[in-house]
Amino acid sequence: MTKVTPYQSPLGVRYASAEMQGLWSPVKRAGVWRRIWLALAETQKSLGLDIPDEAISAMRAHLDDANLDEVKKYEKRFRHDVMAHIHHFGDQAPEARAFIHLGATSAFVTDNTDLILLRDGIKLLLGRTKYVIESLRDFAVENRSIPTMAYTHFQPAQLTTVGKRATLWLQDFVIDAEDFLRLVDTLPFRGCKGTTGTQASYLELFDGDHQKVKALDEQFCESFGFKPIGVTGQTYTRKIDGIILNALAGIAESGSKFATDLRLLQHEGEILEPVESDQIGSSAMAYKRNPMRAERVCALARYTISLRENGSYTAATQWLERTLDDSANRRLVLPDAFLATDAILVLLGNISSGLEVRRSTVGRNVDRVMPFMATERWLMLGVQAGGDRQELHEVIRKESWAVQDAMEHGESNDLLERLSNQPEFASVDRDQLRAELDPAKYVGRSAEQVEDFCSGQVQELLAELSTYNVEASEITV
Repeated sequence: MTKVTPYQSPLGVRYASAEMQGLWSPVKRAGVWRRIWLALAETQKSLGLDIPDEAISAMRAHLDDANLDEVKKYEKRFRHDVMAHIHHFGDQAPEARAFIHLGATSAFVTDNTDLILLRDGIKLLLGRTKYVIESLRDFAVENRSIPTMAYTHFQPAQLTTVGKRATLWLQDFVIDAEDFLRLVDTLPFRGCKGTTGTQASYLELFDGDHQKVKALDEQFCESFGFKPIGVTGQTYTRKIDGIILNALAGIAESGSKFATDLRLLQHEGEILEPVESDQIGSSAMAYKRNPMRAERVCALARYTISLRENGSYTAATQWLERTLDDSANRRLVLPDAFLATDAILVLLGNISSGLEVRRSTVGRNVDRVMPFMATERWLMLGVQAGGDRQELHEVIRKESWAVQDAMEHGESNDLLERLSNQPEFASVDRDQLRAELDPAKYVGRSAEQVEDFCSGQVQELLAELSTYNVEASEITV
C-alpha cells in the first residue's frame, strides 16, 4: 500500500514566518492551556480555596512538556480535545489532578487561549507593520522632490512626486497600525465566567461569596495583562473575532493597493521591486523581470480579505449562549488570517526596503507629457499678451489632439513648436513658453507635504511603536 503524505498548507511551507507558525502551533497552544489552568488554580488558592502547594508546584513543573501523542490517544477515546489535555496533564502532575480545570468549562481554556494568541499575533504584526512604515517613510523622504506623472483613471493628470505618491501607501499602513494599537490596548479576556457565563460554578466553589467570584475573574485576567469582558455566554462574543479579522483585512487592503500600484509602475519602468541576482522571471522568457513579490501580496491579500466575511457569518449565526458550529471554522480561519497577513507583511518589508527608482525613465515619462501639463499656463500667457481666451483654448485643443495622434506613430511631443507657429500665440515669446516646461513648477507642495507628514503623524506613531520590533533576519522572502 502506498504511504500517503499529509497535506501541508502553503501558508506554512511557503509564505508565513516561522515565528507566526510557532504562535499557532499545537505545542504553543498546549503550553498556554496549561498556564491558564495554573493561573486559575493559583488565583482560586489566593482567594481561599484549599488547593495544596504541591498541586501548584506540580502544574508549574509541567508547563512545556505536553506529549501530543499521548493527548491524541486520550482524544481518540474521549472525542474531546480539552478533556484529553486535562487527563494527560493530570498524568504528568498527579498531585494536581483534582484541581485542574476546577469550576471551568472548555470555553474557559479555549477562548482565553485564543485571546492570548490573537493579542500576541497582533503584536508580531505590529512589529512587521512598523518595519514597512519605516521603510516607506525613508523612501518617501529620499524621493520627495522627484517629479513624476500623477494619474487619475490611469490617465495622465497632473504632476506629483515619487515621494508624495509613497505617502499615500504609507498613510494606509499608518491607519492599520493605529487600528492594531487600539486592539492591543482594548482586547478583553473571557475570564472566569462559568459554563453559560453566569459564574454559577464559581459561586458554588466560594460558598455564595459574590465578591470573591468577581475578584477571581478580575485577578485571573490581570495575571495575563487583560481586563475582563463585561458579559459572556459560554464563549466571548464572536464579534471580537470579526473586529480582528477586519483589522487584518485592513493590512491586506493596504498591501494590495501598494502592490498593485507597484505592478503598474514596474510596467512603466519607473519603480521596480527588488530582485535577487539569480532570480528567474520566466522558464521560457529569460529576459523577464516580473513583479512576483507584489503579485504574491495581491494573491494573499485577496484570500485574507475573504476571511473577514467568514468571521461576520460566524458572529451572526451563534445560537443563544453558544453553538459548536463556530469551533471547526475558527480553527481554520483565525490561524490562516494571521499566517496570511504575516506573509503579506514579510513580503512588503522586503519590497519597501529595496524599491528601485529609475529616475531617467521617470524623467522621460514626465518629459513626454510635460507640454500637455503646461497648456493652462500657456493659455494664461497668451491672454496676458492680449489674446482671446476662447480662441487660444481652441488652438490648444486642436493642436494637443494632433500631437497625441502623432505620438501614436512614434513622433515626439512638439506641442510647444506647433503653438509657437500659430498666429494666436505670435505675441508670446517662445522662451516664456519653454520656461513653463520645468516640472518642478507643477508639483505643488508635494515635498513639503512629505516632510510634514513624516515628521509629524508618522514620527508620533513610530514613537508609540518603539517597543514593537522585528529582527531584520525575519524579513525574508
